[in-house]
Amino acid sequence: MSRAPAVGRSRAVPVLLVLLLLVGGAVWAWAHASEGGLLLGDHCEATAAGATADLDPEQAGNAAIITAVAVRRGLPARAASIAIATAMQESKLRNVEYGDRDSLGLFQQRPSQGWGTRAEILDPVHATNSFYDALIAVKGYQTMPIGEVAQKVQRSAHPSAYADHEPSARVIASVLSGYSPGAFTCALHTEPSVARTAPGQDGLDPRARTVARAAAAETGRDGAVAASTDGTALRFSLAGADARRDGWSLAHWAVARSEALGIVSVATDGRQWRRHGSTGWNPMPGAPQPGSVVVRVAPG
Repeated sequence: MSRAPAVGRSRAVPVLLVLLLLVGGAVWAWAHASEGGLLLGDHCEATAAGATADLDPEQAGNAAIITAVAVRRGLPARAASIAIATAMQESKLRNVEYGDRDSLGLFQQRPSQGWGTRAEILDPVHATNSFYDALIAVKGYQTMPIGEVAQKVQRSAHPSAYADHEPSARVIASVLSGYSPGAFTCALHTEPSVARTAPGQDGLDPRARTVARAAAAETGRDGAVAASTDGTALRFSLAGADARRDGWSLAHWAVARSEALGIVSVATDGRQWRRHGSTGWNPMPGAPQPGSVVVRVAPG
C-alpha cells in the first residue's frame, strides 16, 4: 500500500512551523524595535553632523528634560552631553526606582550620599539640577575627558564606561539644544485615547494645560496661550537674538515629550512635525515663524 499521503503531511508540518516562527519573529521585532537600532515600532532619533542617535520614547523624554534644564540654566551643550552620557551609562536613560544599594533614578544618585530624598531623586528635574550643581563645581569640566568628569561627579567604579556613550550623547544634546533645526523626530504609531473636555478660563483644555505646566517646570518657558478655539493647541512666543534656536529647542523638547504628554503635532519656523506616521519635519503653509512654537494635544 502506498504511504505517499503520510509523507506529504510530514513535510507540511516543518513548513507550518517555519511560517509560525517567521510571524512570531516579526511580531517580536515590532515590539522590540527601539532596542538594537531597529526602526519599526515607536522610536525617536536625533541627527547631527552625519551621525544619528536612536532612542525609544521614554529615553527621548528623559534626554529632553536633561537638556532643557541645561538650556534653562544657561549651561553649554557640553554639560548636557556629559549628563546624557552619564544617564545612559547609569540607567539607560530610564528613571528607575532601584539600583546598587540605595541608588535611584536617571543618575543612580543615593539619598545616603546627600543627593536628596528618594522622592527628589526620582523627580528628573531635581535629579538633573543636582547633577549640574556637582558638575559645574568641577573646574575645567568643559574640556576634561568625559570619563574623568563623570568620575569626579559620580565616583563610579567604572569611569571609562561613560566615554562609550559620548558620541550619541553629543548628537542628542546638540539637537535638543536647538542647534540643528528639525533634526529631532519621533515616529509614534498610536494616537492618544482621550475623552472630550472643554477649555477652561485660560482657553486651554486640561491636556494642553498639562503641557504648559510641564514646559514651565522643565524648560522654564511659561506664558503659553491658547492657539485654538477647542483649547487643544497652545502657543509659546520667544524673543531675543536666539529666538530661532530657542524655538527649535522647545519644539524638539515637545516632540521628545510627545508620548508622555499626549502631543500630536508641533510647528515652528515654517515646519511641522506630526505624531502619527511622521516622516520628520515638513513644510507647512501658515506654520509659525521662528521664535513661535505651537503645540497641539489630542483632540477630544
